[in-house]
Amino acid sequence: MARRHGWSEEQIAELAKFRERSDFTDREKAALELAERATLHPNEVDDEFWSELRKHFDEGEIIELLAAIGLFNYFNRFNSALRMEPTK
Repeated sequence: MARRHGWSEEQIAELAKFRERSDFTDREKAALELAERATLHPNEVDDEFWSELRKHFDEGEIIELLAAIGLFNYFNRFNSALRMEPTK
């Protein structure tokens, strides 16, 4: 999906370093920050961060992002619990 949206192989390979990279937009960085916080530390999606998100996304877009993040987290946990290997 990232490739279809124009991300380079380098961006994908170094996704964990998105904060330091200049080739991600502020909007992309906000979405990636949301994904990381919602996945690893959901209680860190605090009021201050909500204000930052609203600079880049409207309420509906934030809900859509969180729905997608939550769905992929569910798939990952489900597949991990069943010890399923990714298919190509």
